[in-house]
Amino acid sequence: MLLTRAGCSLCEKARAQLAGLADELGFDLSTTDVDAAAEAGDAGLRVEYGDRLPVVLLDGREHSYWEVDEGRLRADVSAG
Repeated sequence: MLLTRAGCSLCEKARAQLAGLADELGFDLSTTDVDAAAEAGDAGLRVEYGDRLPVVLLDGREHSYWEVDEGRLRADVSAG
């Protein structure tokens, strides 16, 4: 999962990079806008991760933030 917010250029870059990796490595990519989630009543993601977006979550745990750690992600996805 990729945590993002509208207007975040780093988030868009991470989304594009992850979309390519998802096709190549065969994982599903989902995104969540932390501000939209907060407006819908779930502020937890924004409170936890809002100051370091984009954040990549793998199996529900923080994997990387601000940029995609591609080498580590490839290794972790392959191992899983």
